[in-house]
Amino acid sequence: MESKLYLVPTPIGNLDDMTFRAVKVLKEVDLILAEDTRTSGKLLKHFEISTHMHSHHMHNEHKTVANIVQRIKNGESVALISDAGTPAISDPGFLLSRACLENGVEIECLPGATAFVPALVNSGLPNDKFVFEGFLPVKKGRQTRLTFLAEETRTMIFYESPHKLLKTLGHFAEYFGEDRSISVSRELTKLYEETVRGSIAEVIQHFTTKPPKGEFVVVVAGKK
Repeated sequence: MESKLYLVPTPIGNLDDMTFRAVKVLKEVDLILAEDTRTSGKLLKHFEISTHMHSHHMHNEHKTVANIVQRIKNGESVALISDAGTPAISDPGFLLSRACLENGVEIECLPGATAFVPALVNSGLPNDKFVFEGFLPVKKGRQTRLTFLAEETRTMIFYESPHKLLKTLGHFAEYFGEDRSISVSRELTKLYEETVRGSIAEVIQHFTTKPPKGEFVVVVAGKK
């Protein structure tokens, strides 16, 4: 393998979504950087990948970036994976990618799973133009961001956790209006995959009677 940083997507649920190329790269690199080595360990075991693995997550990436860049410059090949999906999309990866480019280290990103793409495509909402917002600010800046997005005309995509979903949907109703069209997908590619479509008010009613479980992608229509 060439001495470079490989960004390798992993399945968001169904292991059959792992690509042949991703398995090949992970088997052949010198080192794999994983967001959670316990989670990734199960994936590597499934595909019989024995490459050495180090932990690389939001709490330590500031401290480890320089060392990783130097290891690649010294001739090692390194792959970065997240717990699910494509690295750097609402996951660690941006800081390392930027540091590599600033130091003349080549980056190669493999195509693969990303949760927001199937959620957008099966939402039934316009997908010729869209804006990916990821996770909204938890406290500081949340109101400002929602006020700004209230005027957004493109389809908007958000990530949300189950215990914050109803609160976020309530904020959407407040800032975007209860009648705004919305599509909420959970557990994409997994056994209990579900997509709920309708107005914001209707979707709030659904998840009020059926408590949210799993990881969510929320797709909201833009302002008409």
